[in-house]
Amino acid sequence: MNFKKLKPILFSALLLSANVHAQKTNRLTQFVDPIIGSAKHGHVFVGANVPFGAVQLGPNNIFEGWDWCSGYNYVSNTITGFSHTHLSGTGIGDLGDISIMPATGETILQKGKKGDDDNGYLSKFSHKNEVAKAGYYSVLLDKYKIKAELTSTERVGFHQYTFPKNAVKPHLIIDLVEGIGWDEATNTSFKQVDATTIVGNRNSKGWATDQRLYFVIKLSQPVKNFAIYEDDQLKKGLDLQAKKLKAVVDFASINSNKLQIKVAISPVSVDNAMLNLQTELPGWDFASTVKAADAKWEKELTKVVIDASATTKKIFYTALFHTMTAPSLFNDVNKDYLGTDKKVYKNAGFNNLTTFSLWDTYRAANPLYTILHQDKVSDVVNTMLAIYKEQGKLPVWHLMGNETNTMVGYHAVPVVVDAYLKGYRGFDADLAFEAVKQSAMQKKDGIDYIQKLKYIPADKVNESVAKALEYAIDDYCIAMFAKALGKTEDYNYYSKRAGLYREYFDKDVQFMRGKLADGKWRSPFNPVASKHREDDYTEGNAWQYTWLVPQDVEGLISLFGGDKPFVNKLDSLFIVPAALGENSSPDISGLIGNYAQGNEPGHHIPYLYAYAGQPWKTADLIRKIDQDFYSAKPDGLCGNEDVGQMSAWYIFSSLGFYPVNPANGAYVFGTPLIKNATINLPNNKTFTINVMGNSAENKYIQRILLNGQAYTKSFILHKTIVDGGNIRIYMGNTPSKGWGIAASDRPVSTK
Repeated sequence: MNFKKLKPILFSALLLSANVHAQKTNRLTQFVDPIIGSAKHGHVFVGANVPFGAVQLGPNNIFEGWDWCSGYNYVSNTITGFSHTHLSGTGIGDLGDISIMPATGETILQKGKKGDDDNGYLSKFSHKNEVAKAGYYSVLLDKYKIKAELTSTERVGFHQYTFPKNAVKPHLIIDLVEGIGWDEATNTSFKQVDATTIVGNRNSKGWATDQRLYFVIKLSQPVKNFAIYEDDQLKKGLDLQAKKLKAVVDFASINSNKLQIKVAISPVSVDNAMLNLQTELPGWDFASTVKAADAKWEKELTKVVIDASATTKKIFYTALFHTMTAPSLFNDVNKDYLGTDKKVYKNAGFNNLTTFSLWDTYRAANPLYTILHQDKVSDVVNTMLAIYKEQGKLPVWHLMGNETNTMVGYHAVPVVVDAYLKGYRGFDADLAFEAVKQSAMQKKDGIDYIQKLKYIPADKVNESVAKALEYAIDDYCIAMFAKALGKTEDYNYYSKRAGLYREYFDKDVQFMRGKLADGKWRSPFNPVASKHREDDYTEGNAWQYTWLVPQDVEGLISLFGGDKPFVNKLDSLFIVPAALGENSSPDISGLIGNYAQGNEPGHHIPYLYAYAGQPWKTADLIRKIDQDFYSAKPDGLCGNEDVGQMSAWYIFSSLGFYPVNPANGAYVFGTPLIKNATINLPNNKTFTINVMGNSAENKYIQRILLNGQAYTKSFILHKTIVDGGNIRIYMGNTPSKGWGIAASDRPVSTK
């Protein structure tokens, strides 16, 4: 043997092996754990998807109530099937379309009940046999000894089932009856096209009142027998349409013990579903599809590269992962989509989207997209403007081509306005301004009272204070849009409306409270109590809503009489014990005193100290919230994840700043949770954050250098970040007596 020739070969092999290992260990997807937030009230989706994809393919448990809004909760040990659409982090359950369950033995058409899997097709499972990664999910179905593996493209779900050797009577139950939460099938169909192809549709009602979905199912092995059932009764034929159908697909045997299934979906037609399948997933290479899904996640995750502890990385990248479940695609590869008016729009010039949880996401998730997903911002706005043209108003809480009108405010407005003010021009600005004005001039939900009475009477409209405060934020955004467009009259009008929050502030008790039609305060008044849907607040109390003036924090401070009384009251928020009452919403969670990290209206509150010249108190709170309410465990979220908002709060706060005002292009500093971070921006730009001396004790910002120059302000502009550069943050174990304290260095609400 020639050892001289062998040496370079061995060296090359070792080098290649080392490079492969380095690539694997450096991949950010390794830090994603989709199980985080799947227990208790997190309600996150667990399964396989790609960033912003139309398909969310994952397991469903027996539905046991509110904590199963996504179809899955970590405390469960049952699986009833794997369906292709899921919500993530919401407080209402829906979707769960096209459930497929592999099985063996005698056919059972009923899913079964918890604790009784003998009389249903459901199976128990163990978490020790479960794997959840970015773009991949697998689990062993104990009842059948079948290993289920899932992955996906944007519009196609890919199943791989490994059956036991010599499996007896292998089959699939395709259930178009089953859904999640409020979902109920209204019109379904099956048609067997050939030995390996099944097509159909599933229409349903629920949170989305008229959802329409078409599908193509492609099997890797030919069908022995295809049977359709209505109300568990066998029907004749291979082509049937009815309200609620199920199908059983029998196989003579499973070649090589592996069965693969591809399911393409479309909101438009079966033909488009087939086009989606042929375009996105023409082959049958499951491993390559898993690898491609992982690569798509890796590409998005590498937009922010952090140096931090392993635990922080896991929480951070899982949070970043959770911000990309929605808004999800609601179109086909040819850009066709189904409008809110139920008309099909062909070859649109943008990617139509759905799942707009705007009461949540306008606060931080949408601002985060303007940094990390600049290529998608115009799609978001164009979708909203299309919805405006189709239904006559901007979306409130839009789901699968349906307006649910859930929650309060017209919060598409800050999303549209923020995009324009940050320089996005990939949409019709005149149409956008028309749309935001229309939202503010509706004649319902108390908006008409604002137009004529200047406030919403608590005895005329429920949740009056919450609605009015949210409207004032949106009106501020319209004013800023008008100013940018040179529309002085509109600017003056909406600026006045943005200041109407003052109408609800009672100086005697120093709270925002309900005012009656006769101008008197509603009595009796209890600032700690909360009655869900029965008082003047939305999922909250007076303690929590008094601070909901992110558009004019300086004005709010003046209502309290200055910095000192403002800070004293703000301190009390985090000290006074909560006593919400038995009728309060379960959304009010993650409590520090009366502050609720588990619900969105308070997410900006810890950052308000900076406006009063005491930014170190923000640092104390951010570290406590991080310690108490975010972890790498299944119950690692203290409340509903809410379609990315709970996670976006963590992303911003980890980097050291947060968008208190949703549309003024500024981020208020807090305390970074990372050592270093690089934000990778378009056009090869980067914004680097270097944190010097950061530790559990060194949590206070001492000084900042921005691009090498001393920077004393307690906020940073969006433009500064996206233009690229470097910020160096020096930390210490005692509050700085100089940084961010001077009036000229504090955040400014209106630029």
